[in-house]
Amino acid sequence: MPADLVLLSARLLDPGTGRLLPHTALAAQDGRIGFLGADREARVFAGPGTTVVDLRGAVVTAGLTDGHLHPVSGAERTMGVDLSGCRDLEALRTTLAAAVRELRPGAWLRGWGLDPNAFGTAPVGNASLGPVLDGVPAFLDLFDAHSALASERALEHAGIDGPRRFAQGSEIVCDADGRPTGLLLEDAACALVEDVAPRPTAAEVRARTAEVLRAMAAAGLTGGHAMDANGDSLAVYGALEAEQALPLRLRIAPWCRPEADDDAVAGLVRLQGTGGALWRVAGVKLFMDGTVDNGTAWLETPDCHGESAHAYWPDPQRYTQVVAALHRAGVATATHAIGDAAVRHVLDSVEKARTEGRGGGSGEGSGSVRHRVEHIETVPDDTVRRFAQLGVAASMQPTHCCEFTRADHTDNWSRRLGEERAGRAFRCRDLWAAGARVVLGSDWPIAPYPPLQVMAGARHRRPADLSLPPHGPDQALTALQALQGMTVNAAWAAGEETGAGRLAVGHRADLTVLADDPLTVSDTDLAELPVRLTVVAGRPTYRAADL
Repeated sequence: MPADLVLLSARLLDPGTGRLLPHTALAAQDGRIGFLGADREARVFAGPGTTVVDLRGAVVTAGLTDGHLHPVSGAERTMGVDLSGCRDLEALRTTLAAAVRELRPGAWLRGWGLDPNAFGTAPVGNASLGPVLDGVPAFLDLFDAHSALASERALEHAGIDGPRRFAQGSEIVCDADGRPTGLLLEDAACALVEDVAPRPTAAEVRARTAEVLRAMAAAGLTGGHAMDANGDSLAVYGALEAEQALPLRLRIAPWCRPEADDDAVAGLVRLQGTGGALWRVAGVKLFMDGTVDNGTAWLETPDCHGESAHAYWPDPQRYTQVVAALHRAGVATATHAIGDAAVRHVLDSVEKARTEGRGGGSGEGSGSVRHRVEHIETVPDDTVRRFAQLGVAASMQPTHCCEFTRADHTDNWSRRLGEERAGRAFRCRDLWAAGARVVLGSDWPIAPYPPLQVMAGARHRRPADLSLPPHGPDQALTALQALQGMTVNAAWAAGEETGAGRLAVGHRADLTVLADDPLTVSDTDLAELPVRLTVVAGRPTYRAADL
């Protein structure tokens, strides 16, 4: 039978071993690698409908998978003004003023990616923006997507004129006189303004999502673990696949919130396995805390402001019960846990579920349900050791450390935590050395999605401005570890290691083709390494113009 795809004159890099295979060609059929060998032998698989590509020495590796991203909700969130490049108040005011000049009268201004460090030592609030937003309804997402800044007019539209009580740690931040500053913490508070702001149409969200996914494919991504199914996400994936416009393989974990009762949890169980050829619901996403920058993380000792002392779940034991129920049903969980207390509680809950639930036991080889913890920004040694013992994947986003913290600890995150906890930031290497399966991702739109940039950040721990010093260079991963974090480890976390994440006959033909070997390119040059070809299920989803 003719192959769907034949790649010739290639260097084949297996991320499982870090070695180049003794082959120069690859053939794929029905979405799987069917042949590895010499060019001459591979040519016999080419038929009239076969895509044949001469790679002229480019390096083929298993397809890069982002371990944590938000394609549809991120696509909608990033339809506003990009504020991620604003490093101080002057730049922020200038960017916003330019955006206001382009607005129609009465229109809302949406922005995203705002770094609280841009405010310096001033409080994060609309007062710092001066007259720029006077009379303009504006809603600006902070970079963490757990907080937002609303203008005075936006607060008026939402009827917000003072503090309110929320069940899950949300807050309308107010000054000493009880007047809202514009800063809204966590979902329930942010939703008050989001619910009155105009929303894009379904067609606009679908078009924007398609645009984002095409760009992700061009950056070398073949797949991603989507950490929400919010809004009409599942319908968007279905529509794009029906149009043959879905260029990534997506594994989707819908949210389970603290208010979910047993019927809601059962509904999440029933949703498992639904989807299409390239997308499916697999797992459930939960939150154990918020963020350090907001003072909504869950720390064993409060931060320097006396904040970050509580869990996102009003009753943490209810979280433990939900994890146990999902475990018994064979459903993997992915829990957002940033602070040390949050991470500890997740691991305690998984241990309890493994001991009492179906499968039992602990460790990497026990049971078929693979739970994971997302973010893990600061944890002590005893917590680091438990990941491997419990077989829990450590899902890390090294570019968060690179872009939003500083080596001298003058950033907001580090100041809140203090020297000791800021000094154990994003312990990628320690977790790896302790035997944990470290999965790398971007958490886009929180940080940029190009996978080579994520891998580079894991290796050099520097921000995009490479002249700045690294934060925690002792936690840097090796070149091979960084590659495995987006290939073999991502496949393991999904329970797919026997058919994905490596170059082997029978494995998925999800492939990333690079101009050179990512294991020999320097840490500081890796992010700029050209992507030559991206393949999903044997179908090119991106191809360089000259290839």
